[in-house]
Amino acid sequence: MTPSSQGDAHHILHSVFGYSQFRGEQAAIVDHVTQGGDALVLMPTGGGKSLCYQIPALLRPGVGIVVSPLIALMQDQVDALLQSGVKAAYLNSSQDFDASVSTERAMMTGGLDLLYVAPERLLMDRFLGLLDQLYEEGRLALFAIDEAHCVSQWGHDFRPEYMQLSVLHQRFPTVPRIALTATADEPTRNEIVHRLGLDEARKFVSSFDRPNIRYTVVERDNPKKQLQGFLASHRGEAGIVYCLSRKKVDETAAWLQEHGFNALPYHAGLDSETRRTHQQRFVREEGVVMVATIAFGMGIDKPDVRYVAHLDLPKSLEAYYQETGRAGRDGDPAEAWMTYGLNDVVIHRQRIDESTAPEEQKRVERQKLDAMLAYCEAGACRRTLLLQYFGESREACNNCDTCASPPELWDGTVASQKMLSAALRTGQRFGSGHLIDLLRGKLNPKISEYQHDQLPTFGVGKDIDEATWRAVARQLLVAGILHADAQRFGAITLTAAARPVLKGETTLMLRRPRKLPNSGRTPRYSRSDDKMELDSADQGLFEALRAWRSAEAKEQGVPAYVIVHDRTLREIAQTRPATRSELLGIPGIGEAKAERYGDSLLRVMDEVVG
Repeated sequence: MTPSSQGDAHHILHSVFGYSQFRGEQAAIVDHVTQGGDALVLMPTGGGKSLCYQIPALLRPGVGIVVSPLIALMQDQVDALLQSGVKAAYLNSSQDFDASVSTERAMMTGGLDLLYVAPERLLMDRFLGLLDQLYEEGRLALFAIDEAHCVSQWGHDFRPEYMQLSVLHQRFPTVPRIALTATADEPTRNEIVHRLGLDEARKFVSSFDRPNIRYTVVERDNPKKQLQGFLASHRGEAGIVYCLSRKKVDETAAWLQEHGFNALPYHAGLDSETRRTHQQRFVREEGVVMVATIAFGMGIDKPDVRYVAHLDLPKSLEAYYQETGRAGRDGDPAEAWMTYGLNDVVIHRQRIDESTAPEEQKRVERQKLDAMLAYCEAGACRRTLLLQYFGESREACNNCDTCASPPELWDGTVASQKMLSAALRTGQRFGSGHLIDLLRGKLNPKISEYQHDQLPTFGVGKDIDEATWRAVARQLLVAGILHADAQRFGAITLTAAARPVLKGETTLMLRRPRKLPNSGRTPRYSRSDDKMELDSADQGLFEALRAWRSAEAKEQGVPAYVIVHDRTLREIAQTRPATRSELLGIPGIGEAKAERYGDSLLRVMDEVVG
């Protein structure tokens, strides 16, 4: 960073946003874009991506245009910027005609530093015409393309409009562009560069690690009870529970409500007003559990989500990383918890096989699913495996279930041979449940109907419990030794990889299913340097400050975290600044917030502390 721009950028960082220093590559990104360079920024959720374009937009002449795919994210970010004294607005379909015209007028008359716009609105001829005028007058500061992975046609959040954003480079060639995402493997990064014409852009790739998130995967047994066990220590905390189907979302939300949780459903089958109300409650109220399909979440900027739970397997590690990344954006400890079972493998592979997608796309989706399954069956550190997928290496983390309680490996070669033999002797026509019943010698109507109790494999696996047999079947499917045939309702068939196993030419070391206490929970992660511990007196002041913030947020009609984050309130409770000047030394308190809230904050401290 050049000396002059470094001083200007640091001044804005401190005076506007209330932070004393940049993190990671933020300073280099800010300088590069401020000087007019294009950039592709890959930075984890909660890593401070927004500052990478907000500060250059304030430093460069004109208005910065931010392309954002979700209305809720725009509104929250604009609310937060207004709190910090930045002239910001948004344009999207939630506004009436008069509001849109007023916002456009402010943009054209120099009344805005930043304008957030939906891609559909940006691509309209009328809006592009306004940008043409600003461009001719030298009053376009930059284009920021947020959630840039939406450009990937094989991605989990594909937005067709993003494919057309290359128009920005063609129409406004001298305006710097910065594309940002928290989720992109190497192929997706290449696609972003290609689709957006960012071949000359400088790439900034930060660590994908979210060290404050604890990762746990449990073998599915009784998923609702397992979820209840996990949530037992999270009562009163905000969290997200993801399900694959709308029906399961509704059932799970209702079940949680019956068990005393403030749970709300969210999926595309609900009317728009219900979705809007539920999302608003999640963002603005304390301790709401949002039970949702993946229709919910992208762009949610709520920093105090303490957990993300998956009751069904995501289809890729990219989707999993992004969904779990909605937890712990404030840097405090959070958990990513998932139940996983044999049926997940069958369903996802069946969906890929039965889809009408081109064969090349199916191949990519199978590779992504295989990586997701390998993560679930990992015997070593989950974080290491997750980061390896994004091209990053690291040592074991000591903050995932496999580090906290390493799985036991056993020689499953003979058991695998018995499973393969059972599939062969039944004509490779039955699912894993039937094969397990056969191996365990369970005489049920289906076994009797097909006279499978007469087979030599009937009962040869009585010494192995059902959970372990399910783990054997799951791991053989993941290893590609068995295949679930989508055309025959998930019938288990053998692949070419089964031959050396049957012949005894290879040894298979398998993971034993773990019997963890409290429905599969691992001990909660806690690290004192990540979350400031308060003594009883400081805790009382912190709660009083939170109550003040809640009242202030309710009066203004904005989420509480837009006013100020928990971490900032903890810092105030511990250090107890006595003047506005001292408040400016608290991370997250800039000049506008000190001016607006300083007296109130000092008054709360005086009332509580005396």
